[in-house]
Amino acid sequence: MGAQLRVYRRRMRSVKATKKITRAMELISASRIVKAQQRVHASTPYANELTRAVGMVGTYSRIEHVLTGNANQPTRAAILIISADRGMAGAYSNAAIKEGDLLALSLRERGLSVQTFLVGRKAINYYRFRNREFAGSWSGFSDNPTFANAKEVAAALIQVASTESGQSVSTDSELVGNFNNLVGVDEVHIVFTQFKSMITQEPTSVQVLPVVFEDEAAKAAKESGQLLPQYEFEPDASSVLDALLPKYLEARVFNALLQSAASEHAARRRAMKSATDNADDLIKSLTRLANAARQAEITQEISEIVGGADALASSTSKGE
Repeated sequence: MGAQLRVYRRRMRSVKATKKITRAMELISASRIVKAQQRVHASTPYANELTRAVGMVGTYSRIEHVLTGNANQPTRAAILIISADRGMAGAYSNAAIKEGDLLALSLRERGLSVQTFLVGRKAINYYRFRNREFAGSWSGFSDNPTFANAKEVAAALIQVASTESGQSVSTDSELVGNFNNLVGVDEVHIVFTQFKSMITQEPTSVQVLPVVFEDEAAKAAKESGQLLPQYEFEPDASSVLDALLPKYLEARVFNALLQSAASEHAARRRAMKSATDNADDLIKSLTRLANAARQAEITQEISEIVGGADALASSTSKGE
């Protein structure tokens, strides 16, 4: 009985130590998620308006550009998958990776070859463990991305989008990451986890190139047979789109990184809270078992004392 009691107490000490860690991680994520939410709310309007501006230029100009022009027969696509650097966030990273796999499958069904870019050690390790090829990778900033990080990622996407399909890209790996045999693509997609609330975070895929946008006024004019408004672009529409391309991609990538960071903190806080609650339940269960073992040990000692006393009394009476 004494050995069993020691086992229970040792397990209780171990669970209590684990509970301290999970509780600390829960509090850290809860404190960081507020700032992450604020950054998401601050960056989303700019990204949306920049997308709208690019869409307006594409709608009211008649030029072929990588930002707005769909290839007649697209052959290649690039996917950027954003995951976490660290674990203990539930199914956060796995959900994003699964969404990327589903998107890649749908693109291949359309006859496109896919280049994959990865953000976060979880996605990188997932692809390396399964011997999957990927074109570029970044890590070390998933929970607190900066605009400089977004510029590095966007630089690679700009290069593959601006290069004609089939041509290799010469890239400075120290500037924009680690790359393997980049070729030009016709479409660019971003897979990230959209932060909706503290409870809900949804894996989402968004096509960023070519821009899928149609102004409501332009749509109404087309349906009614009216002429579209005439705009003048200085110096010209192509130059305007060339200037907007890096700003647009940087804004969209940065917003996706911020959305993913907020989702990561929310998922980790929820996972750590669940782990802490489970530790509390396990401690209560072990406490009951330890109390039962201790009570059984006390009962056995009392029985042994009573038995010894009876034996002594019996031997004394026989001696008389």
